[in-house]
Amino acid sequence: MEQAAAAAAVQAEPNKKKKKTIHKKHLPLLIMMIPGLLYLLFNNFLPMLGIVIAFKDINFAKGILQSDWVGFDNFEYLFKTSDAYIITRNTILYNLVFIILGTVLALGCAILLNEIKNKVLLKTYQSLITLPHLISMVIVSYLVYAMLSGEVGFINRTVLPWLGIEEGISWYSEAKYWPVILTLVHFWKGVGYSSIVFFAALLGIDEEYYEAARLDGASRWKQITHITLPSIMPIIILMSLLSVGRIFYSDFGLFYQVPMNAGALFETTATIDTYVFRGLSGGGDMGMSTAAGVYQSIVGFILVVLANYSVRRYSKDNALF
Repeated sequence: MEQAAAAAAVQAEPNKKKKKTIHKKHLPLLIMMIPGLLYLLFNNFLPMLGIVIAFKDINFAKGILQSDWVGFDNFEYLFKTSDAYIITRNTILYNLVFIILGTVLALGCAILLNEIKNKVLLKTYQSLITLPHLISMVIVSYLVYAMLSGEVGFINRTVLPWLGIEEGISWYSEAKYWPVILTLVHFWKGVGYSSIVFFAALLGIDEEYYEAARLDGASRWKQITHITLPSIMPIIILMSLLSVGRIFYSDFGLFYQVPMNAGALFETTATIDTYVFRGLSGGGDMGMSTAAGVYQSIVGFILVVLANYSVRRYSKDNALF
């Protein structure tokens, strides 16, 4: 027995030394993680304690903890409002268009960039297509106003007369035009920036695959469909899943600033985010605003799980978890 115990101790000693060596090896990496972990803790996890506000009638004189508990009354108010259907419909439909069509456009843009072999032209085009993303949405809203203004707008004063239409369009009082306008503005501003991720993934594809395909007589289209797209499919799925998780969120600047907060356009420009902001700035209802945020987060989480489950059934390797 003593000999067996001694042998076990001898075997355990190298394992302990190995574990200490591994810890020392990764110690710099663990230290480098600390700032990121602290950021996640204070910026992402601690604020989640504020979920309690969604179930209370906040009275700042009493404080958050001492305010009256109202249960699901804030959620009931949110869903019983006459505008609940409009804001939910707009939020979902706009984001579905942005996800599906935006992915296609960003992917196409990345493929076109990948076809440019001249480095100077490549850098120039990259700068031009990503520049709109760096422009503030407030500035974008005034650029759109310069195009659509009823009195001095470029379209009403130049484009429509050139097309033989003498009577101008009151863009900021007719809601039917704004689904197209907002979609165009969104893609103009964001497609170039979104294509960066796909372009980076394209750079990782081995050029030998394309050389072999060209030797076999494959056309450019077949190279894209049989090499390019399958190679970056995990990135496409990952970006789509992340977008699905935020399908109940909207670009606040796009839907609030660009339409100039015009009440006549509410039917096609109001989303959950803008509705909450109007309610909070107008009535100061902190509980209802938090309830809307909780509603968005829970539905987003469920959608990510369902989307990931669907992807996992098709391909386990491409699923997030």
